[in-house]
Amino acid sequence: MTRNTYLEVRLPLREDPLLLMARLVRSRLFDQYVVYENGAGWSLAGGVLASVRLSGHEAGDLSQVGARLAEVPAAGWRAYGWVKFELGAVLAGADPDGTEALLHLIVPAEEVRCDATHVLVRSLTAERLDLLVDHVRTGNAEARPVPAGRIALPLEDTGTYRAAVAAALVELRGQGMLEKLILSRRVPIPEDVDLVASYVAGRRANTPARSFLLDLGGIQAAGFSPETVAEVTADGHVTTRPLAGTRARTGTAVDDARLRSDLLGDPKEIHEHAISVKLAMEDLGEVCDDTGVSEYMTVLDRGTVQHLASTVTGRLRPGHGPWDAFAALFPAVTATGIPKAQAYPLIRALEGNPRGLYAGAVLTCDADGTLDAALVLRSVFRMGGQCWLQAGAGVVRQSRPDREHEETCEKLRSVAHHLVPADHTAANAESAAAPGGFTTD
Repeated sequence: MTRNTYLEVRLPLREDPLLLMARLVRSRLFDQYVVYENGAGWSLAGGVLASVRLSGHEAGDLSQVGARLAEVPAAGWRAYGWVKFELGAVLAGADPDGTEALLHLIVPAEEVRCDATHVLVRSLTAERLDLLVDHVRTGNAEARPVPAGRIALPLEDTGTYRAAVAAALVELRGQGMLEKLILSRRVPIPEDVDLVASYVAGRRANTPARSFLLDLGGIQAAGFSPETVAEVTADGHVTTRPLAGTRARTGTAVDDARLRSDLLGDPKEIHEHAISVKLAMEDLGEVCDDTGVSEYMTVLDRGTVQHLASTVTGRLRPGHGPWDAFAALFPAVTATGIPKAQAYPLIRALEGNPRGLYAGAVLTCDADGTLDAALVLRSVFRMGGQCWLQAGAGVVRQSRPDREHEETCEKLRSVAHHLVPADHTAANAESAAAPGGFTTD
C-alpha cells in the first residue's frame, strides 16, 4: 500500500476562526466540505483521500468503520462526516428503510485546523498546500459581511403536531414499556438560504456545545448542537452529555432566572431528565466500566433555551474502541425515546417521514482513537432543492400538547431568527471569479 504524507504549514491565527472557516468555504476550493467546531478548536476538511459509506444491513455493524479507516493510506488522518437518525433502528435490529447511505465519512485530502493561537494547514500536495496557505494569509481583506436581512419564518405549527403528541400520550399512558418519546416537526423555509452567512449569524448568537457547516453526500446543513452524543479520548475515556428539560431564554435576566427556577422545580421536566440519564448510563454500561454521573441536573444556556444537563462518563473495556461507544450511545437518548427500540416505529408513524440527518450526528474520528460526535439539533438543512428547520420535544406521561408545541417554537428560534436569504447574483459572481476547486470523488 502506498502511504501518503500530509504536508503541513503552521501559521499564526490572525482572524476570528468562524470568519476564517466561512471565508475558506466561500472560496469554492472544495466541492464538498465539513466544518466542525469541537469546543477546543475549529477544523475544515475538503477533498477526499478515502471515504466510508454504509447503507442497508451492513450499517448494523459499525466495527467495520474502524476496520476500513485503519486502512487509510496516510498517517495522522482525521475522518469527518455524518450519521443519519435511521441508523439507530438498524443498530437495534430493524430492517433498513431503503438503500440510501446511513453513514458517510471522508478522510480529507486537505485540512485547515485552528486552535486559540495558530492555524495548521495540511495537504497531500505541495501545490494545494501553497494555495490554501495563500488563502489563509489573505486574512480579513476578503471577509464578506453578513447581510442585515433575515428570512421571516412563522413558527406556529399548521400541521398535526399537537395531535401527534396526544397520540403519543395514549401510548405512554398504556400498558407498554414506553416511558418517553421525542416527537419533532419540520418547518419548511419558503425561500433559499445562504447557509454560510446563516452559520456565521447563528453562531454569533448561539452558545452551542458544538457547531458545524457541511456539504457532503448530497446533504447541506449548518447547526449549533446543544450536546454531544459521544466524546471518546485516545485512552478510552467516554463522555456523553444528555440534555433533557427545557425552558425559554428571553434575554431578560429576571425572566430567565424565574424560568430557570421553574425548570428546576418542575416534576415533569425532572422526571424526563432523570430517566434520560438513567438510560444513558445503561447504554454506556454496555461497553464501559467505571460508569458514573457528574454535574447532575445543572442548567446550561443554549441559544434561545436553557436545559437541564448532566454528564455521564465511563472507560472502555479492553477490546472495545470508539465505534463501540458510538454504537452503544447512538442515537442520543434525548432525541429518541425510552426504550429506544420501542420509540423508533412510533416516531416514524407519528412524524410521517424519515428524519435523515436531524437527530443524527456530525462527527470527527482520529487515527489515535479520538471520536467527537455532535447531536444534530438546532440546525438548518438543504437537500433536494428544499430548505427546512426541525425541532422536537420530549413527551412523557405528564406532558401537555400545547406545552410541547411551545417548546419546539422556543428551540426553533435559535436558528429561525438568523436565516439569511440567498443572494444568487452574488453567488454567481463569486463562482465566476473563483479559482478551480478541488473535485471530490
